[in-house]
Amino acid sequence: MSYNSFGNLFRFTSYGESHGPAIGCIVDGVPPNISLNEKDIQKLLDRRKPGQSKFVSQRKESDKVEILSGVFESKTTGHPIALNIKNEDQRSKDYNEIANKFRPSHADITYHEKYKIRDYRGGGRSSARETAVRVAAGAIAFKILKERFPKIFIKASVIQIGKHKINKDNFLWNEVDNNPFFCADKETVPVWEKDLNSLRKSGNSTGAIIEIVAENVPKGLGSPIYKKLDSQIAEGLMSINAVKGVEIGSGFKSASSTGSENNDEIFPDNDGGYIFNSNNAGGILGGISTGQPIVANFAVKPTSSILIEKNSVDVQNQKTKIITKGRHDPCVGIRAVPIAEAMMAIILVDQIMMHEAQIGSLAK
Repeated sequence: MSYNSFGNLFRFTSYGESHGPAIGCIVDGVPPNISLNEKDIQKLLDRRKPGQSKFVSQRKESDKVEILSGVFESKTTGHPIALNIKNEDQRSKDYNEIANKFRPSHADITYHEKYKIRDYRGGGRSSARETAVRVAAGAIAFKILKERFPKIFIKASVIQIGKHKINKDNFLWNEVDNNPFFCADKETVPVWEKDLNSLRKSGNSTGAIIEIVAENVPKGLGSPIYKKLDSQIAEGLMSINAVKGVEIGSGFKSASSTGSENNDEIFPDNDGGYIFNSNNAGGILGGISTGQPIVANFAVKPTSSILIEKNSVDVQNQKTKIITKGRHDPCVGIRAVPIAEAMMAIILVDQIMMHEAQIGSLAK
């Protein structure tokens, strides 16, 4: 079976290839009477689309979305919402030379092993082009959250590119949309510009780390065993192209700490509730949200398609050399920011629906 859907009660199924006529998705489980139009979706797609700076792919796509079903008079009907985005700027000829070769660190060789056929034009189904429809589906999730849980805040920032990390003392969410790197530390921007300019001119690439935070999430989301909130977040983030690692809260750092250092102590507050003195758990304990900010970091590997000659094999398993032409991001992690935000919104809406199906309505 081929798995092209994500989610449980709030669910989307994506379709399309990088160089096909269109990409899109079907979003199911959307409640009726949610205000929605194409502008609501387009403004989020515009943050992800390529060609917006010299530090990302120069492929020119407007990513104009069409709503084909599930909306009537700017309100959701409760039926499947079909979203379609036409591909406009394919340059398939760039890939003619690799039609019978496998790009190192790319999905070419594994797709060929599994399906015995592959679309070599831009990677076909394995291309990050597919992530545009995740952002489109995420826009619907954001609309649901805005109407039902308006205090929930979801935001991501690139916190490291290559070897250069941001200074957390300079961290301001308002800075994220003020630079081409989705960076919350404006003082790190010139450092990244210099580094990526050098990599871009040499035909090379680098990786990145992104932090995503969800605040004001209701307590009690998630399940203790197989639909843990953190396992769903990890699945969603790991499903993004080129992501090779996810951590929640202190993550891997917790392995080198002691229990007394890592424990988030609990104290009564003045309102008859309780508070935590730290958040090493990243807002999730036993797979269930604590009400603290949910914090996740994920690592994105360097873009596999580079202009530097590398060793590989062809479809006859013969040794060959390969250079990948085309228009590729020197750091694919940059455009992962709006994708991660969309996936987090989708996961939270799905988890809210699952919670309410079993437990009942959540307090706002």
